[in-house]
Amino acid sequence: MTNLLQGFGPCTKVRVILSATQNLRILFLCLLEFLFLPFPAPAQKPAAAAVSGQAIYNLTQQFLSVAPRRFNGSPGHLAAENFIKDHFKPEAAHGNFETDQFTANTPAGPQTMRNFIVRYPGKKDGVIVLVTHYETNYPLRNIAFVGANDGACTSALLIAIGQYFRAHPPQGYSIWLVFDDGEEAVNQWSDSDSLYGTRHLAGKWYADGTLKRIKALLIADMIGDKDLDILDEQESTPWLRTLLRQAAANTHHSANVGQTQGAEDDDHLPFLKRGVPSIDIIDVDYGPRTASAPDGYHHTAQDTIDKISAKSLQVSADLFLEMIRLINQR
Repeated sequence: MTNLLQGFGPCTKVRVILSATQNLRILFLCLLEFLFLPFPAPAQKPAAAAVSGQAIYNLTQQFLSVAPRRFNGSPGHLAAENFIKDHFKPEAAHGNFETDQFTANTPAGPQTMRNFIVRYPGKKDGVIVLVTHYETNYPLRNIAFVGANDGACTSALLIAIGQYFRAHPPQGYSIWLVFDDGEEAVNQWSDSDSLYGTRHLAGKWYADGTLKRIKALLIADMIGDKDLDILDEQESTPWLRTLLRQAAANTHHSANVGQTQGAEDDDHLPFLKRGVPSIDIIDVDYGPRTASAPDGYHHTAQDTIDKISAKSLQVSADLFLEMIRLINQR
C-alpha cells in the first residue's frame, strides 16, 4: 500500500511497502510528529488604551475630594494648585514645570492667578499645546458648585496624559500641558471679564515668540458628560475640526463627535486671535434643559461626579491622543 499516511506532513512522502510491524512503527512515528506540530497562537486581547478612562475618573474623584470648590482666592483654589503640582514633581525636577503667576484686574479687584505649564520635549521642531482651566466659577462661590465636568475632569485628563508622556516621551512635536486659571467670569461673562489665564498667556507667548512654535492648540472643556456629544465648534480652525472628525473615525468614536454645531466663547479664542491653529473640544449639551436650568447641569450644583463617566473620559482620552498623532503626520 502507498501513501497510507497522506495528510501527516513529511510522512506523506513515505512509500509504505514494508511489513505490517514496520508500517505500524512508521504510523506511530508520524502520529508523534503530528502531535508536536506547532498550533496557531490564541488570539491576543485588544491592546489596552494608552490612557485609561477609569484612571481619569479616579483622578477626578481625588481632585474633587481635596478641592471641591476652587474659586479664586479660596483655600480650595490653593488645594487645587497643590494637587496639580504634586502630580508633576518629576517634570519640575527636570525644569519642565513652570508657574506663570500674574495679577488680573477683575470686577472684584486685583486677583492673583496662576497658569501651570508642563513640557514634554519632542524630537520635531514645534509644539502641540493641550489646555484646560482648573478653577470653579467665582459668582457661584456661595453654592455647592464643584465643577466635576467643568474643570475637574479635564484637569484629570491632562494629568493622565502627562503621566503617559512621562513614560513615553513624544517622538514628534513637543507636548505642552497648560492648566489655566481664570477662565470663568468674575462677575458676568464679557470680553474683559473672562479667559484671564489664556488672554495673559497668549499675550506673553506672542511677546516672546513662543506662539510661532505652536503647531496646534487643543482645549479640553466639559468632556466627561455621560451622554457625550462633542460640539463641531465653528470658531475653531477648520483643518483641526476636520482632523477631529478623522480622529473620531479612527478611534471608532464618530457617534460622540460633531452631531451638533455651534460657536463657543472659550479658551481657544485668545490664541485664534493671534493666528494660532486652535480647537475647542467641548460638549455644551450637559444635562436636561428646563425652565429653571436652561443650561442643564452647567454652572449648577448638579455638576457632580455622578454626571460624568469613565466611558466618556475614555472616548476623550482616545480622541486627544489620536489628534496628537494626526497633527504629527501633517
